[in-house]
Amino acid sequence: MEEHPPSPPSKSWSIYTRREITSKYEILERVGSGAYSDVYRARRRSDSLTVALKEVHDYQSAFREIEALQTLQNCPNIIVLHEYFWREDEDAVLVLEYLPTDLAAVIKAAKKEWEGGISLGEVKRWMVQILRGLDVCHRNSIVHRDLKPSNLLISAEGLLKIADFGQARILLAPVFVDGDAYNQFDQQPSSSQTAFARPAEAVPPLDSQLIGERAELGSEKCGMEPYGVRINDFSGDIDEDSTTHDGATSCLATCAASDVEDPFQQTYSYEAEEGRIDGNGPLTSCVGTRWFRAPELLYGSTNYGLETDLWSVGCIFAELLSLEPLFPGNSDIDQLGKIFSILGNLTDEVWPGCVRLPDYKIISFGKVEKPVGLEACLPNRSPDEVLLVRKLLCFDPANRATAMELLHDKYLNEEPLPVPLSELRIPSRHGIQDEDSSVEWNDYKDFDSDSDFDDFGSSHITTTDNGFSIRFT
Repeated sequence: MEEHPPSPPSKSWSIYTRREITSKYEILERVGSGAYSDVYRARRRSDSLTVALKEVHDYQSAFREIEALQTLQNCPNIIVLHEYFWREDEDAVLVLEYLPTDLAAVIKAAKKEWEGGISLGEVKRWMVQILRGLDVCHRNSIVHRDLKPSNLLISAEGLLKIADFGQARILLAPVFVDGDAYNQFDQQPSSSQTAFARPAEAVPPLDSQLIGERAELGSEKCGMEPYGVRINDFSGDIDEDSTTHDGATSCLATCAASDVEDPFQQTYSYEAEEGRIDGNGPLTSCVGTRWFRAPELLYGSTNYGLETDLWSVGCIFAELLSLEPLFPGNSDIDQLGKIFSILGNLTDEVWPGCVRLPDYKIISFGKVEKPVGLEACLPNRSPDEVLLVRKLLCFDPANRATAMELLHDKYLNEEPLPVPLSELRIPSRHGIQDEDSSVEWNDYKDFDSDSDFDDFGSSHITTTDNGFSIRFT
C-alpha cells in the first residue's frame, strides 16, 4: 500500500513548506516531538534510503549537534549526519541515518520478554560499542553531556551508535589522525556493517555568516586527542557568543523543573534535549537527564569535563547488568539522596575539594551510616562486573576510568567474549512513549519541581552568609 504523508501538525508547518527539503525527501510520518525538536521518518527520493529528519527549533542545540557530528564523521559508533538545511529565519533540519531502536528498548525487552535477560556476551558487546563511541568523542575533546539508554540508537543488525548531540561541547580543537585502537574487538562485519563503514558523504561546514565566526570542524577522519582536559581550562574556546558565566548557580538551587530537561516527556530517541541550556554563560550544570547526571553537576559545578560522561556510562552499565535504573531520582535533591544511600556521603575524604562545589554548603544530608553498596544493587553479578561499574561511579571525577582504559579491562577481554553483532537480540521498535529507561515515568508525574521539599522527608533551613542552607535528614 502506498504511504501518504499525514496532514502536517500545526507545530511543524515549516518543514512541509520548505521546497529545498521536500524536493529531496518524501516525509512519511512524524515519529517524535520534544520541546525543541520534531523528528520525521522520511525517504530520500534519489535512492529510497530511509532517513530521519530532525527539525531543531533551538538555535544553540542545532549548532552543537551539527558541529559535533561534523567532527565525528565516519566513526562507526556515532550516528551519521548526511546533510543539513539551515538558513536565516528557519529552523535547522538535520538529515540523520534512521535507526529503528535503542538501548532502552533492549533493556525493556530483556526485562519483560526475553527469558534469561541479556546474556553475558551480549552485555559485553553493548558495553564495547558504547565505549568505542565514547572513546572517539573524548579523543576529539567532545563531551556529550546527555548519555542515556534512549540516546544509544541501534541498527537492525545490532550496531550501536551514540546520538543526540544537542547538549555536546567541544572542549578543544580536535587533532585528526588515523588510528585503529580497537583491534582486540575486530570481527567479521555483516553486510550492514560494510555499508556503515563506507565514507559518509561530505557534510558542508556551518555557514559562518549565519551562525557567527566559528571554526569549521568538518573532517573525513575520526580524530584522536589526549584525555585529561577540563572545560574551565579552555573556557575562552567555548561559546564565544556568550559573555557571562553561570556563576555559582545550578538547577538544584535556582531552577524549577520546568526550566530544565523534563524526562517525563521523553518520546523518541532522536528528540532534542527537553531542557534549554542556559544561554547566559559558556557552561551550565543543568545538562543531562537526571538519572545519569554526575554528582558534580547536581551540586552546581560549572568546572567539569569529559568525566561527566563517564559517570553516565557507569549508570548505563549498571542498568544493563540489573535491568533496573541505579539512581532513579524524582528531583535533583532526591537524586543526590539515592546516590548517597548506595555509595555513601560525599566528603572531602572521598573527593578532596568537593567542599568547593557551588551548592555543597547550601544543601547537606545526614550521614549515611550503612550505604547499600553496589554489590546489593547488582545481585548475582560477578566481582569483576561490580568493579567495572565502580571504576566509573567515583565521586572524584579524576578517579573515573576512561573509555579506553575500560576497553582494555580484563572483564571485556576474557571468556565469555563479546558476541558478534549477528548474535545480538534486537527489539523491533523503540521504547514505550513517556518512558525513560525501564521504569514507568507516570509513577513520578506528580514531582514537578525541586522546590517540593516536603516530598523528601524532614528538612531544616538556616540562614547563612551566602543566603541559606537546607539540610535533609
